Amino acid sequence: MSLITNLNGEPYVEGIALHAIADRFGTPCYVYSRAALTAAFDAYRAALATRNARICYAVKANSNLAILNIFARLGAGFDIVSGGELARVIAAGGDPAKVIFSGVGKSRAEMRQALEAGIHCFNVESASEIDQLNAVASAMGMRAPIALRVNPNVDPKTHPYISTGLKTSKFGVAFDTARELYHRAHALPHLVIRGIACHIGSQLLDPQPAADAAGKVLELVSSLAADGIVFEHIDLGGGMGIRYHDEHVLATADYLAPLLARLAGREEMLCVEPGRSLVGNAGLLLTRVEVLKHGEEKNFAVVDAAMNDLARPALYDAWHDIVKVGSGGTAITPQHYEIVGPICESGDFLGHDRELALAEGDLLAILSAGAYGMAMSSNYNTRPRAAEVMVDGDHMHLIRRRETVAELLALESLLP
Repeated sequence: MSLITNLNGEPYVEGIALHAIADRFGTPCYVYSRAALTAAFDAYRAALATRNARICYAVKANSNLAILNIFARLGAGFDIVSGGELARVIAAGGDPAKVIFSGVGKSRAEMRQALEAGIHCFNVESASEIDQLNAVASAMGMRAPIALRVNPNVDPKTHPYISTGLKTSKFGVAFDTARELYHRAHALPHLVIRGIACHIGSQLLDPQPAADAAGKVLELVSSLAADGIVFEHIDLGGGMGIRYHDEHVLATADYLAPLLARLAGREEMLCVEPGRSLVGNAGLLLTRVEVLKHGEEKNFAVVDAAMNDLARPALYDAWHDIVKVGSGGTAITPQHYEIVGPICESGDFLGHDRELALAEGDLLAILSAGAYGMAMSSNYNTRPRAAEVMVDGDHMHLIRRRETVAELLALESLLP
C-alpha cells in the first residue's frame, strides 16, 4: 500500500493530513501507519498460512513500544539482539515464549535475564557462547534452549555492511564446523537443542540467495538427523527488501515461494524474522526547510532533520524519496537541491540532487523511513531525538514525545 494519499491536493497518511501532524507535534517527526504495519504482517501470514510457521519480528528495525504492541496483538514472535530489546518486548505485551535471542555478544547477565523470562531459543553464534550459556544455565539449575546460527557462505547481493552470511562476517558459526559444534552442545547437560538458524543479510531483493542458503541448511539438518540430533524448528531469518527508490520488489508470497519450495514436506516449525519489510514503508520522517542556500555549484536546502535523526543516507549512502508536503500558494521554479541537516559534518545529508520547488518553511516528507530510522537515531550535537506519531484511521497518537535538552543533561554531572 502507498503510505501517502492525496485528498484535494493535501497529503494524508490514512485519515490524517501530514500538515496537521506537523502543526501539532512539530518537526522532525516520525509518522507511522497502523494500517500499513498490519497489511505488511498479514502478507507474511497469508504466504505462510499452509505451514507450521512463526513470524518473529526483528525488533532492531524499529523498537517503539506501540509498534511492538501492534505486532504482539497480531500474534507475532520477536527476534531480539539485546537484553534491552527483551525488556521492550515484555513491556509491549509480547510473549517471551515466542522470543528468539540472536547476536554475537550476549553477556552473561543477558543470558540470565532471557532464561528467567522463559524465551523460546538462543541463536548461538560461537563455540565460546555454547560454553558460557551452559555455565549460566547450570548456575541457575536450568537448561538453555539453543539453535546454532550457521553461516552458509552465500552471497546475498546486498550492501556489504548488511551482508551477514559470508565467511568474512562476524555473525554465525562456520558451516563446516557446525556439525561438530552441535555434537558438543548435545553432550552438555544444561543445553537443549531446539533448532537451527541462518540469516544471510538485509534488503534482499532476489529470493534465490535465501533459497540457496535454506538448501544448505537442510543438508546439514539431514546429516544431523542421521546422528540422532533432530530439531523442533528451522529459523531461516529475514532480510526481504523494500522499495526505497526504483528497486523491483516482489510480493511477499512471491519472495518466499522459492524458500518454501525447499521446505516442502518438512514437519519442523519454520521461523522467519522480518524487520525492514514489516516497518520500512510504513513510516516517514517529516522535516521542515529552515534555510535555502544557493551556491555556485550546488543549492542546499537545510532542513531541521539531520543525520542524527536518519543515519542511513550518511551511513550507507542510502536513497530515500523526498517529497514536498503541499504545493503552497505561490508558483516556484523547481531546482536541484542537496537536502542537508544542520549538523557540523559534511556527511550530514538526507538526499543528493533532488529536484524540488522549495521555499523556506516548506514541509517535506522523507519516505520509507520506518526501519532503521528512529532506531538508529542519536543525540549528536546535543540534538533531542524526534517525536514519533502513530496514525490509526482518523486518529493520531503520540507514541514517543520529543526529547528535551534538559533530559539529555540530566544524566550527566559536573566534577566536584
